[in-house]
Amino acid sequence: MQIYLDHSATTPPCAEAIAAMQAVLTQQWGNPSSLHEWGQRAATILEEARLQVASLLNAPKPESIIFTSGGTEADNLAIIGVARRYTIPQHLIISSVEHSAVAEPAKLLEQLGWRVTRLPVEQKGLINPLDLQAALRPNTVLVSIIYGQSEVGTVQPIEELGNIAHSHGVLFHTDAVQVAGRLPIDVQNLPVDLLSLSSHKLYGPQGAGALYVKPGVQLVPLLCGGGQEWRLRSGTQAVPAIAGFGVAAQLATQEMPWEIPRLIQLRERLFAQLADTPSLIPTGDRISRLPHHISFCLQDADAEKISGKTIVRQMNLAGIAISSGSACNSGKLNPSPVLSAMGYTTPAALGAIRLTLGRDTTTDDVDWAAMVLKQVLKRIKPEVLLAKR
Repeated sequence: MQIYLDHSATTPPCAEAIAAMQAVLTQQWGNPSSLHEWGQRAATILEEARLQVASLLNAPKPESIIFTSGGTEADNLAIIGVARRYTIPQHLIISSVEHSAVAEPAKLLEQLGWRVTRLPVEQKGLINPLDLQAALRPNTVLVSIIYGQSEVGTVQPIEELGNIAHSHGVLFHTDAVQVAGRLPIDVQNLPVDLLSLSSHKLYGPQGAGALYVKPGVQLVPLLCGGGQEWRLRSGTQAVPAIAGFGVAAQLATQEMPWEIPRLIQLRERLFAQLADTPSLIPTGDRISRLPHHISFCLQDADAEKISGKTIVRQMNLAGIAISSGSACNSGKLNPSPVLSAMGYTTPAALGAIRLTLGRDTTTDDVDWAAMVLKQVLKRIKPEVLLAKR
């Protein structure tokens, strides 16, 4: 029995997306910038996908969707694209729990003289809107806050945070890679100027993503070239991947009304089945949470003998795919910056694990995974992990 519970890392491309990609590769493979029939067939596919992704976000204009190679490029285009409008370094605000696709561009800007404020979070990973209010300065030009945190599942109060930024005339960007296709997003009512999303998180192919750019928002492109995507992202578009992205976005739009409550029910079932493991401590906010996301830290674990990666490997041997919240750099285990920002100790952060559910996850999958995880924990460190309270 094999069970895939790592849907926050990537999702299996759906059959409809694969079929759309195959059709483009075999029939509509022209360059969408070409004026002849072959090119115009590809251009039609491209614009249909743009409309499908725009509909996922309820964007009023399809041309507000700029296709990229993925969520990382979309984040970089948003942050660096705003920053390059200024000849003198300004002020940027991000959170302390951003994905590296936002955190690293912020570090780069710091090296160029920009001031960067990283908002703290409480132990559940939530930002206090008052901290954003206090952090704003006269030269703040952009606030970038992650919508749904990939490691701990916490969903930020984006509407409130965006309203605060806008009340000071500051642009607001959100990395919605984990949210798009999993929770409804309406950019006509949400106070966002820029929003990043990724195809392979919603059952589309890897290698495609998008940045929503609110009409009127000006960016300086990262790439120079032929001026595709309204001169914001030069380079011949990856039409097969984008076609698959569009179909996946359309399916997600249709399925969310029943898929969200189904995933929440499975999520809570898994949390409940693991509640009798005292040293398995849930991370993130249990209410303001991604519907498919379950995560834990190992309280009192000995980081030298057991880590989240140890559990991932043991679960993999049992045919179950989960992920760890810690990273390995140069052969050394380092605690997750996200969990450290949330106040977890290094041993606890090194023992982080994440189980993320998907479209094909069943009740039997959840029950089996819970049973196997308990067995793995008991075998690895019984005196610590299954100790009575």
